[in-house]
Amino acid sequence: MGLQQTLKALADPIRREILNMLKNGKMSAGEIAAHFPVTDASISRHLSVLKDADLIRDNREGKFIFYELNASVLEEVMLWITDLKEGRD
Repeated sequence: MGLQQTLKALADPIRREILNMLKNGKMSAGEIAAHFPVTDASISRHLSVLKDADLIRDNREGKFIFYELNASVLEEVMLWITDLKEGRD
């Protein structure tokens, strides 16, 4: 995915908090939604944006879908930011 799409996904505080929650392991959409004072549809949209940016992956287990962090994309962003910073020194 493109850097612009990734940065756009990271711009929202709810999406950043979802990523923070997922660093501790996989969670279902219901478990994620329970942490926020927004509708399930809103959480579903946030998960979709994160998935489209390849920041998370989903996996169906029975009737549940579990989401987990895709750290490789975050590593690419960190490398890009590090490269920018080193260019200034």
